Formats: sequence, structure tokens, C-alpha cells
Amino acid sequence: MLLVTYKMPYQFTIIIPVYNEEANLERLEQELLRYIKIASKTTTILFVNDGSNDNSQALIEGICSKHTQFNYILFEKNKGLSAAVKAGFDTAQTELVGYIDSDLQTNPEDFNILLQHIGEFDLVTGVRANRKDSLIKNMSSLIANVIRRSFTHDGMDDTGCPLKVIKTDIAKKIPMFKGLHRFLPAMVLLQKGSIKQVPVRHYPRIAGQAKYGLWNRLLGPLSDCFAYLWMKRKYINYRIIKTNND
Repeated sequence: MLLVTYKMPYQFTIIIPVYNEEANLERLEQELLRYIKIASKTTTILFVNDGSNDNSQALIEGICSKHTQFNYILFEKNKGLSAAVKAGFDTAQTELVGYIDSDLQTNPEDFNILLQHIGEFDLVTGVRANRKDSLIKNMSSLIANVIRRSFTHDGMDDTGCPLKVIKTDIAKKIPMFKGLHRFLPAMVLLQKGSIKQVPVRHYPRIAGQAKYGLWNRLLGPLSDCFAYLWMKRKYINYRIIKTNND
């Protein structure tokens, strides 16, 4: 396991999954630098390059060379969002971990809203208010969330929102598979954890290409629901209360 060695103590790691986002990275760098200055927790950034085949890696390396708060890991080849999020969880060394998409359709400043609640909850997720997506995208997400809630009973309205904060010890225990990033609240509940959703701002994508279409936004998650049910039946959850070294 490759570990990123931080140059100073941090409290919060923001994971940025990146796949062919060269058009957004310069703007993302500036927005993250602005956030770091006002963050309610000392913050470090971890880019997870999911095998991009554009100029994203060169831009990421340039950003990390300029700012000690920024680090990266690079996948050998594209493995998908869930793998990138899982790699970020595994690599993070801070007490808290969060993630945000590199397209900046959500605002890093809203992490401070989520961080207000993380003390009493294990996961706090955003709910995109006044979404700035197309009608087809909004409707497919709405239907997918209704289907997912009927399987998971997690009470979450928008698990696809790419703005979340999780306690790292909980995040590292989440068994991930392709597509499971949509089920993070449900997986926290399987650990007997607590979850909360709060409204966050949403913006239109102004650069780059969306990575999800109708299939992987609606039909794909339906099959993932059955995978979740299988995992729920098989999930092992235990708590050690005493050892002979106590």
C-alpha cells in the first residue's frame, strides 16, 4: 500500500477523483486554495487520478509541486469512481475525509457546512439544492434515488451528491465495489453508524464532459441495489469490548 506522507499535521483530507478533467483543474486549484484559507479544519488535498489519458496528470503534478497541501496518487489504468474513492479512503491519514468531484458543480466552501455536523454523525452528505442539470439527468437521478431508497431504507434523497464528509475510521471499513459510491450512507448504517444530509449549492458544468449517461445513472445502479442486498445479508459487524491486554 502506497502511503502519502503529509508534511504537517492535518485534520481533514479532501479526495478529488480525476478522470480526463484537464479543462477544470486550473480553476479547481484556485477554488481549493481559497477554501483551505477559510476551512474550519486544517485541510489537505488528495488527487486520485483514475487513469486519465489527457493532460490531467501533468497538471496535477504541477499543482502538487507548488503547494505542500496537495498530494496525488495515479492509477495504472481507469478503474472508475468507486475505486478512486476507495483508494482515497485507504490512503488518508487524517481523522476526517471527504470528497468532491473535479467538475466544480459543487463548491468546496460548502464542506464547512458539512463539517458543522460531523461531530455527532459518522457521515454527512450534501443534497444538491436547485440542481443545474438537464431535465433528463435530473429525472434519471430522481428515479434512481427512489429505487435505491426502496432497497436500502437509508432515507437519503441524493446519494449521488459529490460532496460528503466521513469519519476516516468508518470510511476505511466500507467494503467497496464498482458502483458502491452511491451506497456510502447505507454502508455506514450497516456499521451501526449515524448519517445526516444537508442542502448544498449546485452549479452547471462549464468545462469537460460528464462521465455518466442514462445507463450508468439509472439502469446500472438498479443492478447495484441487488449487490448491496447480498452484501447486507453477508456483512460482518463486530465490536471488541475487552482483550487480555486491557
